[in-house]
Amino acid sequence: MIMDIFDKINELYDKRRLAELGGGDERIAKQHAKGKMTARERIDYLLDDGSFVELNTFIEHRTTDFGMDQSIARGEGVVTGYGKIEGKPVYLFAQDFTVYGGALGEMHGNKIAAVMDLAAKNGVPFIGLNDSGGARIQEGVSSLDGYGHVFYRNSIYSGVIPQISVIMGPSAGGAVYSPAITDFVIMVDKTSQMFITGPKVIETVTGEKITAEELGGAHIHNSKSGNAHIKAESEEAALDAVKALLSYLPANHGEKAAMKHHEETDNLRPDLVDVVPFDSTRPYDVKNVIHQVVDKDSFFEIHENFAKNIVIGFARINGETTGLICNQPKYLAGGLDIDSSDKAARFIRFCDSFNIPLITFEDVTGFFPGIKQEHGGIIRHGAKILYAYSEATVPKITIITRKAYGGAYVALNSKSIGADLVYAWPNAEIAVMGPEGAANIIFAKEIAESENPEQTRQEKINMYREKFANPYIAAGLGMVDDVIDPRHTRIKLIQALEMLRNKQENRPAKKHGNIPL
Repeated sequence: MIMDIFDKINELYDKRRLAELGGGDERIAKQHAKGKMTARERIDYLLDDGSFVELNTFIEHRTTDFGMDQSIARGEGVVTGYGKIEGKPVYLFAQDFTVYGGALGEMHGNKIAAVMDLAAKNGVPFIGLNDSGGARIQEGVSSLDGYGHVFYRNSIYSGVIPQISVIMGPSAGGAVYSPAITDFVIMVDKTSQMFITGPKVIETVTGEKITAEELGGAHIHNSKSGNAHIKAESEEAALDAVKALLSYLPANHGEKAAMKHHEETDNLRPDLVDVVPFDSTRPYDVKNVIHQVVDKDSFFEIHENFAKNIVIGFARINGETTGLICNQPKYLAGGLDIDSSDKAARFIRFCDSFNIPLITFEDVTGFFPGIKQEHGGIIRHGAKILYAYSEATVPKITIITRKAYGGAYVALNSKSIGADLVYAWPNAEIAVMGPEGAANIIFAKEIAESENPEQTRQEKINMYREKFANPYIAAGLGMVDDVIDPRHTRIKLIQALEMLRNKQENRPAKKHGNIPL
């Protein structure tokens, strides 16, 4: 009897070893030859040593057609389970490209869905390591049903737990929609791609020739489409980015991000007066403002290479996680266009979902003009920013550093759409439009009839700026809470965040709103 027990135990370990081999040594070697880790190697790198607990190790498909009854798919081409990152629990899956190319079938999908349910029930972040050729064709519509179960959970758990997707190989066809629903998408340069239809199909249908990398590589999705948020140079860098990102986030919507010990005592920032040019037409890099104001080395940028006219990301101020939305005068004079509106609105909604205070650095000329923008739907896209700020109930603070013109001033967290505190620097210009444009319209006749039109025009611009565009007009009307010394910006933000830490704000009861998508 004792020997029988040990025989069964040995059988268990033999089966587990086979499962851990995935597609076998030959396919593992091919994966390594492509510069890619295996699913289990990725998990080992990402999680704290010894913390991974695997689930559903022995699940197998139940398809008999096309010779599948003779085929073994160990673990169903995906490894699932839970573990810890820097001591904090996470749930995850990692698709195994060595087993059927990581293709998703019925049981593969069910396996992912099961671990997602556990993550949601326990209020823990969920991570997907994607490396898949798409749907398992041999299983027909069952594979599509498997995708549906995953998509459904991505959707209903959105705003409940943070969801992060890492694209570490191909992600084609229906496979791309799961990452698209999640909160953040990280791609590995040169070895990961996302597309609905691959290059061969496109060439057949349209005659266009393009490589997989040119069609859906990391650079394209981080700079052109905006489908990805972070581009990593290697798989290790991608997984490091996951760790860094999670350090700013709470475990779920019912918590706040943990405070991080911060020892800085001198919060005065004398260099800020030199960072932003007094001349409102001169460009500058708003990241220099960010680095002056936030805790040292704490800024973690999101969507760095997409819609560069706005900068978003996480940072800590006196140890507290905040979400930053900042106009970037270095690109398009910091104006808002279709892509930057989408970029900002989505980030605002994420921060609001997970109790992360919002800080806006405003220096905006307005919404970007042009036929292409109008026909592309700038009205609808710009309205997303208005909607996102208006519905957000987290602490919301705005710093107007220079320009705040027109509808863009209202959209970027003005008092009228719910800002808790709005500060302006003394050189801020808050007006319906820029002094130059306003003078040209209001004083057009006087300028035209003047003996020296250019001199008259400049005089009218200066008069308009002095009378209508200075921050004290808005402050006098209660639209700006205070005009502050730029050097005191960090101090004011620390005070504001501390004062707003227990903010409570309710919205009218409803099923949900209808954001202008």
